[in-house]
Amino acid sequence: MCRWAAYIGAPIFLEDIVSRPGHSLIHQSHCATECKTAINADGFGIAWYGDKPEPGLYRDVMPAWSDPNLRSLVATVRSGLFLAHVRASTGTATSRNNCHPFTHGRWSFMHNGQVGGYDQFRRDADMLIPDSLYPQRKGATDSEALFLVALADGLDHDPRGAMERAAARFITLARQKGSAPHLRLAVAMSDGTRLYAMRYATDDFAPTLYHRWSENRGGRAVVSEPLETDEPGWQALPTGSFCTFDGAQVTVEPFQPCRLAMAA
Repeated sequence: MCRWAAYIGAPIFLEDIVSRPGHSLIHQSHCATECKTAINADGFGIAWYGDKPEPGLYRDVMPAWSDPNLRSLVATVRSGLFLAHVRASTGTATSRNNCHPFTHGRWSFMHNGQVGGYDQFRRDADMLIPDSLYPQRKGATDSEALFLVALADGLDHDPRGAMERAAARFITLARQKGSAPHLRLAVAMSDGTRLYAMRYATDDFAPTLYHRWSENRGGRAVVSEPLETDEPGWQALPTGSFCTFDGAQVTVEPFQPCRLAMAA
């Protein structure tokens, strides 16, 4: 499975999360400890917010540890809100369009997990994307499709509800035409103002998700794995949770798309 890290708070250099810590995201790309695949070498990406409402985006298909351009970018770019991802494919091709994060307008989105048997209902999933958003369907991943369906389901004004509704649609398709596990996800997304994260699975194996406030940085990191193995203060987000990070404030709400899927 993939690994990712996000940050919200006082502006910092991207390298303070992506490459500098002892168990940074780049370190996790070739030595992850809390997922099935220790190696995440099927591409990477970063979305960061600056002076414009829309995020900047850099993605490539190289392993994150071997790209000197990535090292240069994270060492010189400073941001108060960014998302970074290293990919381990669950079946789709290694291509730039399949690398996370995905963006549309002011939104950025990245996912770690899987939709069971996605290849068996990929066309059905694409049919959930309305014509107005389908030109944004650049790749072939379940993650990008989930993002676009959530946008259509009201992500702008109801982030938690839109993600629950979109996830429920995918659970229903996986139950009808796919396979178990019907859905596993750890998602981070942002509208350029707030950072949202959610953790959920239809079985007992939801991908890991942690967050920690740093007084020194004046910001919060939200990650698949703690950035330092011996650093105190990391809090695990429980399964079935939707978290809103707004500055130093944290709001945790239930995230239960299965109740919608069962009612469908």
